[in-house]
Amino acid sequence: MGSIPDWKKDTNYLLMVNDLLVTPEIQRLKTIRQHHYSNRFDHSVRVSYRSYLIGRKLHLNTRALARGGLLHDLFYYDWDPQQLNFRTHAYLHAHLALKNAAALTSLSPMEADIIVKHMFGATTEIPRYWESIVVNLVDDECAIQEAIAPKFTAWKNKFLLKKIN
Repeated sequence: MGSIPDWKKDTNYLLMVNDLLVTPEIQRLKTIRQHHYSNRFDHSVRVSYRSYLIGRKLHLNTRALARGGLLHDLFYYDWDPQQLNFRTHAYLHAHLALKNAAALTSLSPMEADIIVKHMFGATTEIPRYWESIVVNLVDDECAIQEAIAPKFTAWKNKFLLKKIN
């Protein structure tokens, strides 16, 4: 999975999230695997920044998108589908993330909605805001890219090597 383009150079974005990025709670996400080929910190920043960029184009609340996107997976267990089914995990981790985020910073109602409803489709909790829908869709896109793209690249490289030989 490639790097997150230019987020470290985007001063407007950093003004919205830098207070969160420097916390031990967010930094700890670097140690937790996410979607097999990423870590939870990179995934959360990717979701946050892409949501923020979409929000700029659509004239949405970019602060809520950036912060809610960054906090949407603020939980610390490494999900094992053999121990916890997907629907239970979808509900549980969103509520844990909301609890952890609320302990870390004050949340607007929109940020709270983004966090707890980012798994809409896997859960029945309907997003209240367009911003919640954006994070929900961007999270899905990032998860697919993080979990499937590396496997596809490996398969493609293997196929190309066979063709060359």
